[in-house]
Amino acid sequence: MHMTTQTHEKRTPYGYEDLGRLMGLMTGAEKHGPAATSTLDALWVLYDRVLRVTPETAGDRGRDRFLLSKGHGPMAYYAVLAAKGFFGEEVLPGFGSYDSPLGHHPDRLLVPGAEIGSGSLGHGLPLAVGTALGLRAQGLRDPAVWVLLGDAELDEGSNHEALAFAGPAGLDRLHAIVVDNASATHGWPGGIASRFEAAGWSAATVDGRDHEALYAAFTAPHPGRPHVVVARVEPKK
Repeated sequence: MHMTTQTHEKRTPYGYEDLGRLMGLMTGAEKHGPAATSTLDALWVLYDRVLRVTPETAGDRGRDRFLLSKGHGPMAYYAVLAAKGFFGEEVLPGFGSYDSPLGHHPDRLLVPGAEIGSGSLGHGLPLAVGTALGLRAQGLRDPAVWVLLGDAELDEGSNHEALAFAGPAGLDRLHAIVVDNASATHGWPGGIASRFEAAGWSAATVDGRDHEALYAAFTAPHPGRPHVVVARVEPKK
């Protein structure tokens, strides 16, 4: 049994109820507020109950990897990282300033816990596929690879190539979360999940604000196949 099917609750002084206050410490990117808040619940459930990574194990070869492809509006991501102890909340008010490690797009060289620099859309899923392949080549079968994307980001052609490869390659340690706030220009005939399923993925579609539904979808078994969870939230306005 892979370890991502177990609960890994991490005890910190912060809980979900603190995230709004932590996000409120960051100002200057209000135009990306909906992009940030749309990811909040999925990120919290993932870091609180599923991901096997802590500030102490962030450099371990056997850790789980999380890649934020939806890098614009990273306030929820930073709030969750602070809540989980990757850095102190005193860093948050400097968000976006010239001397702060917390940029308007995450920089893996500056943000503790960040696996990639992101913001230019369409790169996260291909990078996650490469990461899963690299871990397999090293004989590391236990670490899970997670990537979070937005529904509109799926318009980027690089994502189609990546998801078309991952299924036939049997990358069963690869997991994608697509936060669907109905911001894609044309939408997906048949729904987002069907596109992944056609490429050989396991797929689930859930309420992106329901923590128990998210947890159940995140930990659902998917032997021999990569797994995608489509987390539907309120439409972007």
